Amino acid sequence: MLRVAVVGSGPSGVYAAQALVQQQAVPEVAVDVLDRLPCPYGLVRYGVAPDHEKIKSLQNTLRAVLEHPRISFLGNVPVGPAPLVPERLLGLYHAVVYCVGAAADRRLGVPGEDLPGSFSATEFVSWYSAHPDSAIDAFALGARSAVVIGVGNVAVDVARVLARGAEELRATDVPHAALGALAASRITDVHMVGRRGPSQAKFTTKELRELATLTGADVLVRPEELALDPAFADPSGLPGPGRRNVEVLRDWARRAPAGRPRRIHLRFFLRPAALLGEEAVRAVRFERTAPDGTGSVVGTGEFEDVPAELVLRSVGYRGVPLPGLPFAADSGTVPHERGRVLRGGAPSPGEYVAGWIKRGPTGVIGTNRPCSKETVASLLSDADALLARPVAGDPRAALSAMGLEPVEWPGWLRIEAAEAALGRTLGRARVKIPDWPGLLTAARDG
Repeated sequence: MLRVAVVGSGPSGVYAAQALVQQQAVPEVAVDVLDRLPCPYGLVRYGVAPDHEKIKSLQNTLRAVLEHPRISFLGNVPVGPAPLVPERLLGLYHAVVYCVGAAADRRLGVPGEDLPGSFSATEFVSWYSAHPDSAIDAFALGARSAVVIGVGNVAVDVARVLARGAEELRATDVPHAALGALAASRITDVHMVGRRGPSQAKFTTKELRELATLTGADVLVRPEELALDPAFADPSGLPGPGRRNVEVLRDWARRAPAGRPRRIHLRFFLRPAALLGEEAVRAVRFERTAPDGTGSVVGTGEFEDVPAELVLRSVGYRGVPLPGLPFAADSGTVPHERGRVLRGGAPSPGEYVAGWIKRGPTGVIGTNRPCSKETVASLLSDADALLARPVAGDPRAALSAMGLEPVEWPGWLRIEAAEAALGRTLGRARVKIPDWPGLLTAARDG
């Protein structure tokens, strides 16, 4: 039997596991899906905004795969640091597929970026998603004005959560402490700022339109900024997503605000030059940019200060090195050839990658499916050589001998039951457990 470990239980890892058990070329395949966290689903659990129930429902699809009889979930198993280094893991399985994502945020590289009140959007998402690694107890929600730097879907998510009434989030699984903090928030203005124009924004039209559905917030755009985009007057030549985004913004530019208590300001052609403040951030200084005719922008030397006591940067992600695996620092990925890990330029027998650590942080959740299938096709074509390599006996016994205590599928089901019970005690739907001790206690005792 071909024994495969998949490291990471987010979409790319689950899709890889699914492709392995559904193929017919190698009839006997057993897959262990390992995750550092005691909970499965990766960014579907810890990266999708709590009010995006349709996207979060993808967990049901991932669950069906992880309940396949030839797939086992092993959470609370960190791979990379000792004792479970990649070399040792490869001794337990014929092949290992690394699907570890891109965990680091890109930085702005401007003065004042580390002032109190300045955070990455990922830190904010981890907080309201109850990620057990979140080290921040509260954000500067006593602020009146917040700036979100970036115009992708994550930026839209955090702007929407900041501007949405907490009562609307009560029906979600947002952790109770975060719900209380959002209920006490004094933020009235959220500025979402991009350095280029609306036709080049990275958010999807669906995400953009959701901003207009908030009952307590007006969405404001500046016609003069939109007009700086060469494609704004006639967006017909743009690709579909860009054209639809521009059409939505053109419509909003013609609307009068309704006078709601909160405002989301969509700003374009401004790039951050510095975060201002002494003991904490008080404003963001932006330089006005202009199209340079090549799809990029140039600075104009004109500056504008936007008041903000809370700044969330959302300018992209980067992969981080996993100890024991090769890493290309320039791209933030593991060097590979059609998913085969390259060491010294040559394929490393039995080691594979899929997802963001393979191709970089691009695409949507569905993009991971063909990416994982390509990697699995490479693995299966290597199956004869992989099966000829001896591996240890029972991987679980080996993990236990290393002092690791995996949370298996029944343990995850106990976490789910404990979160449902927590929700009932709080008069809410299921509420996430936000800390490691709580999750591990629930996995053991329910």
